[in-house]
Amino acid sequence: MFEGFDFSKMGQMLEDVQKQAKQMEEESKNKEFGAKSGGGLVSVRANGSGEILDISIDDSLLEDKESMQILLISAINDVLKSVEADKKNTASRMLGGLASMGIK
Repeated sequence: MFEGFDFSKMGQMLEDVQKQAKQMEEESKNKEFGAKSGGGLVSVRANGSGEILDISIDDSLLEDKESMQILLISAINDVLKSVEADKKNTASRMLGGLASMGIK
């Protein structure tokens, strides 16, 4: 696993990994994800940190509380799944970067 690995460079490698992780975290925060439900009657936007940025509800739902709740839950769950998938993808890319540093 560590054949040919130069342990004297471990400190610098860890610093590089930390910098890369911070950079990816910042990039993730700046990403936006969106989801719609009810054929677009409800839409939700979130950033890469999972913070909800905007919710849009069609006026036709204002009189139907139960439908609005169902559609809101659906859209929020969908957008949060997108955020989580992006986080996993980012982590996977970062782990792939470790292999290029000599860790296999």
